[in-house]
Amino acid sequence: MSTAREQGVQVFREIMGDQRAQALQAAAESNEFGSGIAGLALDYAFGSVWARDGLERKQRSLLTIGMLIASNQVLELKNHVRIGVTNGLSVRELEEILIHAAPYVGFPAVASATTAVLEVLRELGLDTRTKTAEERGLL
Repeated sequence: MSTAREQGVQVFREIMGDQRAQALQAAAESNEFGSGIAGLALDYAFGSVWARDGLERKQRSLLTIGMLIASNQVLELKNHVRIGVTNGLSVRELEEILIHAAPYVGFPAVASATTAVLEVLRELGLDTRTKTAEERGLL
């Protein structure tokens, strides 16, 4: 295994847990459809970028979540909300990211992102009361 791959697996394990790290590593080594993408995620995104020492992981999470909101990538956003919580982001900080994004990317993008964030917060047991805009009949 290359140094970048080893670092990528280690970083991913630390921020997403052993089970998900094993699953991503197995996908990267499988030679099945998507294995190359999984390998790039480990080698490049996590092994070469997330492993750098120029920013703390919490800062990387803030940036990544903001970029995913801006690009309306709600499925990947859910993963990075989980990672952000692991990296120390609070529920309040997650809400502030959404508020801060609104004037820059627009309310429709923030509405979709808010639903994704709430779904993860429910999953993690961090907010089980707040209803999404859809559940309130607003969307």
